[in-house]
Amino acid sequence: MPIDTPSLLHGEIMHRRNRPVDNTFTYRSFCLALPLARIGELPRLGVAHNRPGIVSFFDSDHGPRDGTALEPWLRRLLAAEEVHADGEIVLYAFPRMLGYVFNPVSFWVCHDRAGSVRAVLCEVCNTFGERHNYLLAHRENRPLVSGETVACRKVFHVSPFCQIKGGYRFRFHFASDRWLARIDYDDAHDMGEAADSGPLLETSISGIVEALSRRAARGLLWRYRWFTLGVILRIHWQAARLWAKRVRYVAKPAPPAQGTTR
Repeated sequence: MPIDTPSLLHGEIMHRRNRPVDNTFTYRSFCLALPLARIGELPRLGVAHNRPGIVSFFDSDHGPRDGTALEPWLRRLLAAEEVHADGEIVLYAFPRMLGYVFNPVSFWVCHDRAGSVRAVLCEVCNTFGERHNYLLAHRENRPLVSGETVACRKVFHVSPFCQIKGGYRFRFHFASDRWLARIDYDDAHDMGEAADSGPLLETSISGIVEALSRRAARGLLWRYRWFTLGVILRIHWQAARLWAKRVRYVAKPAPPAQGTTR
């Protein structure tokens, strides 16, 4: 069943590059788990909504980026793709801390009325100010289940040390008390099994659920300090490490014409 109240997830992010050099890092992380039907409850729970605050959430940071309501936008996208997800939608994303946020990837988990997951929209942003959506859903409209692999072709430039080729394999653990997303990037195959050498990149994002409250929200600044600023600093630091290890730099191509890939 989906998370049914605005919550926090405390956990970690792990990222590993396997070729042509090893580059691995892990750091503590947190995010909001936000049922869109209850987004209006954020202010009473200590998170400012569409206004400045120590911890805040702005609709304009996601979806159409114009500040309009997020749920109608995503319902229209799902309808256009003929995905039958008529239940709760839970957004997993970083909030703004002291007015700043950068979400490399946000996950919109879309349920049906019975609580099954019908789709996950992965909203990916790069450091060049571009974004792209990967919609993960079965063509025959059966539910996504914990632990299964869902593949899609890579079309969007994220790292200047990876080409736009091959594809991603996603695996999720869906539960009301914890969250796990595993993303493997294989640069040798578009949609098939992993290459003999294994994936080029392995990423996991995990977290344990804590109910959001004013007290919990106040503790975020001390517990994670300059976390969201640290996200962008870590990205550039890891890029510098790869450059120092002489990993080949890839120039940024034009973004895909379509905003969503399935």
